Amino acid sequence: MRYIRPAALLAASLVLLLATDGTGVNAEASARAAAPRIRAVTLPDRSGPPPGRDDWSGTAFDACSAPALDTLRAWRAGSPYGALGVYVSGSQRGCAQPRLTADWIRQARAMGWRFLPVHVGLQAPCADPARRPKRIDRANAVRQGRDEAAEAVGAMRSLGLGKGSPVYLDIESYPMRDPACGQAVVDFTLGWTEALHRSGYRSGYYSSLDSGIADLVAAARAGSSPLPDAVWYAHWDDRADTAGSGPLVPDLWGAHQRVHQYRGNVQESYAGAVLTVDRNQVDGPAAG
Repeated sequence: MRYIRPAALLAASLVLLLATDGTGVNAEASARAAAPRIRAVTLPDRSGPPPGRDDWSGTAFDACSAPALDTLRAWRAGSPYGALGVYVSGSQRGCAQPRLTADWIRQARAMGWRFLPVHVGLQAPCADPARRPKRIDRANAVRQGRDEAAEAVGAMRSLGLGKGSPVYLDIESYPMRDPACGQAVVDFTLGWTEALHRSGYRSGYYSSLDSGIADLVAAARAGSSPLPDAVWYAHWDDRADTAGSGPLVPDLWGAHQRVHQYRGNVQESYAGAVLTVDRNQVDGPAAG
């Protein structure tokens, strides 16, 4: 061990003290730890959220592809469900939609069904590219969110789902290691919301409670705007409620603004018609 003279030892101690916050903790590391994960971003939202056409409460299912009308007829008569998620647009939908037309919407609506329209487009920059390779560009996230909203609005109009209806942006679960990834998702969502409002549609947002919803909550706490008008949180706890959990507390999206996906990939049969679905409890915007 090399001997250090007392004067040199004192000088070294002063250098160490200056590099810490006085408690022996590196000041730079401490600053990083204290920095918020999501910073506040504010976009102009002159239009604001449009008046709602159909706030609804009840049970809903979502299936990868729009079901056959005969199946919907059987389920309307025999199932507990009154609404269904429909993947209306987006370049990364998981299934083809050969039945999804304006006439399909018209006939399903006549049966009494309500709809939760979903858009599946670009995903988080840190998401697994093997599942959905098209991802948000961190430097252009707001513009991309606006572009995706324009695509969704075109699809909604072509299907006969008019102004005031919600469209839920589907952001699949992503790892939480990189705050810049979460910031890109938030920026994308703000652009999505602003553009939907400008076109007269309500903004919805679907994600996992532990990733996309957690970052959106952080954005709300930071003061970002415009935020989505409703959240659809995936938390498979088998509880058919919209009470929230973890970061989603009562003072956020608490005024009939929630959908809870509480169980996934369940096979159900009513009147001999079988579907594999996710189960949801709704207390929020739907399209009628």
